[in-house]
Amino acid sequence: MAAQINPSILSADFARLADEAKAVEGADWLHVDVMDNHFVPNLTLGVPVVESLARATDTPLDCHLMIEAPDRWAPQYVEAGASSVTFHVEAAAAPVRLAREIRAKGARASMALKPATPIEPYEDLLPELDMLLIMTVEPGFGGQAFLDIMLPKIRRTRELISKHGLELWLQVDGGVAASTIERCAEAGADVFVAGSAVYGAEDPAEAVRALRAQAEAVTRTAAWACDH
Repeated sequence: MAAQINPSILSADFARLADEAKAVEGADWLHVDVMDNHFVPNLTLGVPVVESLARATDTPLDCHLMIEAPDRWAPQYVEAGASSVTFHVEAAAAPVRLAREIRAKGARASMALKPATPIEPYEDLLPELDMLLIMTVEPGFGGQAFLDIMLPKIRRTRELISKHGLELWLQVDGGVAASTIERCAEAGADVFVAGSAVYGAEDPAEAVRALRAQAEAVTRTAAWACDH
């Protein structure tokens, strides 16, 4: 199974977003963190910037909505050009309906969980999703240290995915770097959001390649991948 690397533009130069997108053109997706200063204590960008980014790059956009009322706003990000839209289950009023609406508009539907939110209550929702995001830091700011206590949750989530025989991507976001990506891959993640580890590198494109190689080397021998 191929590992996917999604550089987060939260760590990019916002004054040069088109150039920063081009700097990681070998990436699988471009991760776009949308924050509203309500659901999380930070404010980043919205629909107009996503529209501009979609015109500026051929790399598909993976929009992570850390916002209140995603039921209202998420469909607009599909219309703006996002190929994958992630909403937080803690903020969604009707997650199944929202996931179906995102899919109906032509994008991949993804659901995110904060570190303290367990996966088990949402087991029955998994078939409605294309990806599940396990936050490995508290959402809101880039550059945070990876929370090792999330590894068992990643493993439990992968077990549920396997139990139901789903083709569901498992993404991790927060503190993903050369020192942590192998642990995430071993636990069951196959999509990795990396911010400062990519944009803080001298050569962002090479950082993407190196992280992918690390993850794929582990995935080839990981128990969960061998059983898939």
